[in-house]
Amino acid sequence: MKENYAEIISKALLITPQQVNNTIALFETGATVPFISRYRKEMTGSLDEVQVAEIKTQLAKLIELDKRRDSILKSIEEQDKLTPELKDKILKADSLTELEDLYLPYKPKRKTKASIAREKGLEPLAKIVMKQKEIMIFEKAEEFVTDQVPNAEEALQGARDIIAEWINENKKARDSVRFLFGKQAMVSSTLVKGKEEEGIKYKDYFEFSEPLSKCPSHRMLALRRGEEEGFLKVTISPDIEAATEILENLFVDGYYDVSEQVRMAVADAYKRLLEPSIENEFRASSKEKADKEAIRVFADNLRQLLMASPLGEKRVLALDPGYRTGCKLVCLDAQGNLLHNETIYPHPPQSETKQAGKKMVSLVNAFKIEAIAIGNGTAGRETEHFVKKVKFDRDLQVFVVNEAGASIYSASKVARDEFPQYDVTVRGAVSIGRRLLDPLAELVKIDPKSIGVGQYQHDVDQNNLKESLDQIVQSCVNAVGVDLNTSSKHLLTYISGLGPQLAQNIVDYRKENGAFTSREELKKVTRMGDKAFEQAAGFLRIRNSKQPLDNSAVHPESYFIVEKMAKDQGVDIEVLLKDEEKRSRIDPNKYVKGNIGLPTLRDILQELAKPGRDPRSKIKVFEFADGIYKIDDVKPGMVLPGIVTNITNFGAFVDIGVKQDGLVHISQLADRFISNPSEVVTLNQHVKVKVLEVDAARKRIQLSLKDI
Repeated sequence: MKENYAEIISKALLITPQQVNNTIALFETGATVPFISRYRKEMTGSLDEVQVAEIKTQLAKLIELDKRRDSILKSIEEQDKLTPELKDKILKADSLTELEDLYLPYKPKRKTKASIAREKGLEPLAKIVMKQKEIMIFEKAEEFVTDQVPNAEEALQGARDIIAEWINENKKARDSVRFLFGKQAMVSSTLVKGKEEEGIKYKDYFEFSEPLSKCPSHRMLALRRGEEEGFLKVTISPDIEAATEILENLFVDGYYDVSEQVRMAVADAYKRLLEPSIENEFRASSKEKADKEAIRVFADNLRQLLMASPLGEKRVLALDPGYRTGCKLVCLDAQGNLLHNETIYPHPPQSETKQAGKKMVSLVNAFKIEAIAIGNGTAGRETEHFVKKVKFDRDLQVFVVNEAGASIYSASKVARDEFPQYDVTVRGAVSIGRRLLDPLAELVKIDPKSIGVGQYQHDVDQNNLKESLDQIVQSCVNAVGVDLNTSSKHLLTYISGLGPQLAQNIVDYRKENGAFTSREELKKVTRMGDKAFEQAAGFLRIRNSKQPLDNSAVHPESYFIVEKMAKDQGVDIEVLLKDEEKRSRIDPNKYVKGNIGLPTLRDILQELAKPGRDPRSKIKVFEFADGIYKIDDVKPGMVLPGIVTNITNFGAFVDIGVKQDGLVHISQLADRFISNPSEVVTLNQHVKVKVLEVDAARKRIQLSLKDI
């Protein structure tokens, strides 16, 4: 089947078989998704990262399908039941469901009602009943009475058990019931008796029913969570009469007593075998669909969070706010190194506001601080209010930083390795400050599930979630590129072609030999082979290298092209990078040769215009409304500034400066119909929202972006 992979994938993704074949060939040589999409556009026909990753996913599924196909063929062959016709059907099956349906009659079974009836010698009677020609069926059944079968009714019961199994294993029957499920299945839930109080958060689902086809992913995951926690009973099924009517039309022929036996077998087959089996299929497929959508939303949010605007290399004072235990304060240099830490107590019960203010002024001057970062957790707003009242002798930008996940980081092995001599409070404050300097570099140290975006992340398939989120992290890190001489092991790990061991080897090399002076020097790192160098080099930056292109996204394999361009313009590379007029004279068509085509040449020219440019936008200072610190301060009708903190399928959550984020329901995002909140808002976006409703008891705030 391998020869058909490219054709199958190309049809599914609406691209050419050649694009798929070339991409698969690149994967087989060890190329990564970021490398292929950035540096092998001629081979792939300029497929983007999403398409390249999808080819990899589809290929893995087809390989798994073929493994199962081989296993099924082997099993049936060992039973001596593999006919040429059956083999052909199995080879042509293009889905796991179809394969399993074909295999079902040959699948080794544990003891069943049908197998027990066969052991009693009742299969011949089942065949007679199934033909529906025997008018005197009760008299015929008497012939099968034995020591094990005491009477005709028992004999007919055994025959019906066998027929029920035949119906269940009949491909046409399964396809028909499956089609009905797809068209008409309802997902329903009821409360488990006696769980009213414990399961109150699932109140909306105590008596619930809607068409499965219309059930959104977040609702499906909520229903399943309620079921797994023991509060709800959830079923997925179509109308039972419609299902049995379809099966009767397939198997019941006539109105004699013998046909009535088949009708009874049909009812039993559906209720006992077919319905549970197909329901399980639809439970699995609806869960898979819900997972896929939830993971997509999570991945989109994560990408936006990782690509949040960095402050850049500035000296920062960071505060992890608190009341009784004080505000942990750290001073960081422009590279995020810890210079100083201590605790101030500007809030009750100590209320040492003056001393805290003086201390901050002193530290700002001593460490030439350029910006202040304040965590948005407990006492965050009060600390922001306090800091803005301090009279510094220089202009300082004050930023409120989302600290979700900082506590996870501060207690992690990563943090202990970085700061073995400091406690969790210092590590948490450092993380807040570094998150302002470079969100991407800091957030890669934290499990994405802990950084406050997405929904139902603990309910979806954890392997699929990890794979998807790792892909997003790798994509973002490689899109931005990293400084080879300052990046942590954790950031380097996500660079194309590296991984944990090579990342550690790079850090070890830096410690022993000092900063890298060129990309070429990377080849001296232990275990840095040609393939790893090829995959990684273009995403690593070296400032102040003798080769100016080392601080750009131009791959070393293409340096000779830029050298020729510069020579043709009569200048060196450094001048070419600075001289827009000379660059504008370059005709890329002149440099097309062999594997180097216009897509690569256009990328090179674009990079020469802005070498090493950070694709992330510039950071903006945000200010919450004065006087709004807790939920009791929020009143309906208020229009408040806020920051989008999370996006789900049903709306967006916005931080308005109180402990509880408010929800802008999808219906309140715009004056027009929208199917996806991401059409209107992005993570970390600064917005103005109108307060619709405040439920302080349930800690719920309803907001709107309409009519402002």
